[in-house]
Amino acid sequence: MTASAEKYTTQTLLDVQPLTPNLFTLRTSRDPGFRFRAGQFARLGVTKADGSTVWRAYSMVSSPFDEFLEFFSIVVPGGEFTSELSRLQVGDTLMVERQAFGYLTLDRFVDGRDLWLLSTGTGVAPFLSILQDFEVWEKFERIILVYSVREARELAYQQLIAGLTQRDYLSEYAHKLQFIPTVTREAHPGALQGRITTLIENGELERAAGVELSPEHSRVMLCGNPQMIDDTRALLKQRGMRLSLTRKPGQVAVENYW
Repeated sequence: MTASAEKYTTQTLLDVQPLTPNLFTLRTSRDPGFRFRAGQFARLGVTKADGSTVWRAYSMVSSPFDEFLEFFSIVVPGGEFTSELSRLQVGDTLMVERQAFGYLTLDRFVDGRDLWLLSTGTGVAPFLSILQDFEVWEKFERIILVYSVREARELAYQQLIAGLTQRDYLSEYAHKLQFIPTVTREAHPGALQGRITTLIENGELERAAGVELSPEHSRVMLCGNPQMIDDTRALLKQRGMRLSLTRKPGQVAVENYW
């Protein structure tokens, strides 16, 4: 992928925080003209040692109103992009395309009572952006954030999630949010154990949430590894839940940019 100077801006890395040997967060400056809706992604570019540029899509963790951009990344062993990205330090630069992309936004749904945000790994990123935007708290009666990882140490942004309902503009809506972490490879206090699909099939996820996944009331956003998305969509389809399209509103919205 190539991009001319007119298509991107050069931004400065403000902060890098390693979470595990394979996960890290990074924060960059934000061009004043860069606009996005909560849930969208940007294409980031890094320059390799040979002078060539590699581009990849990353959802914003930050809200549309923050003065910075924040992203959540995994280091793919031998990965052309993430290997370069993980070597960057504060003060280094990377490129951000001027246009944001993606359809994992609240306008995918025209109605609904309960919003389910189902994520694996770094797929939690767009949901964190959505949860920092006031619109979602007004639109839905219940918001269930499900965050699945392999090991408990991979549960990122716990402080941000816990602090959401302490924010002045969200405090009166605190009762709407339910956070359900799930860990697949070990038992962890306060978390369910198992894959999202398994927890849907055996009913454990709905029991933990105290609310049913139904076509009438539920609207579901999926972001994470492609297998989870495919398998979960199949399970939801069995319940009469379909992908929401511009001309044909449904109950499911998906982001998959692997």
